[in-house]
Amino acid sequence: MKRSTGVPKKRIKIVLNSPVILTFTLIAVIALLLSVITKGQSNRLVFSVYRASLKNPLTYLRFFTHVFGHANLSHLAGNLMMILVIGPMLEERYGSGPLVVMILLTALVTGIVHFIFFPASALLGASGVVFAMILLASMTGIRDREIPLTFILVTVLYLGQQIYEGIFVSDNVSQLTHIVGGIVGAGFGYLMSRRKK
Repeated sequence: MKRSTGVPKKRIKIVLNSPVILTFTLIAVIALLLSVITKGQSNRLVFSVYRASLKNPLTYLRFFTHVFGHANLSHLAGNLMMILVIGPMLEERYGSGPLVVMILLTALVTGIVHFIFFPASALLGASGVVFAMILLASMTGIRDREIPLTFILVTVLYLGQQIYEGIFVSDNVSQLTHIVGGIVGAGFGYLMSRRKK
């Protein structure tokens, strides 16, 4: 026979801790499912950016929506793992609104850069957003006239790797998008730190 201690047990609750990151994740998963169902046509139509007529309204939409499109499950999982690890911390620190602005700005800038400089290929995926978040996260310790050594190390390692891979590795990865995303994240972090003063 078990004795009752009289202390009620607390139930474990699942909490919606990061609405922007969870919404981003959900949209990216839906985009991949649509791509599978349509055999890639939804990615071509909505979830990738490429050189297209500026008279087509979808061209402007794709500047933002290409970050939700992914080629396959491993591409999606790789990006979402990083976003789900780093994103909630950034959303807690900076707030949901500023994080949405940073994601939209990263999508727009990387989309425009790809549109201008890579007319023969399509770009899709959230890696620009991932690298923006990595550099934004590494900037969280910046104070007046102090730059964290970790930020310098992350920047040097990250930029060095992307430049090396851009020159010596032949793959389907857009290193320029990673670099541009990182620059947007670092710039955003710098502006946010100046605003808090």
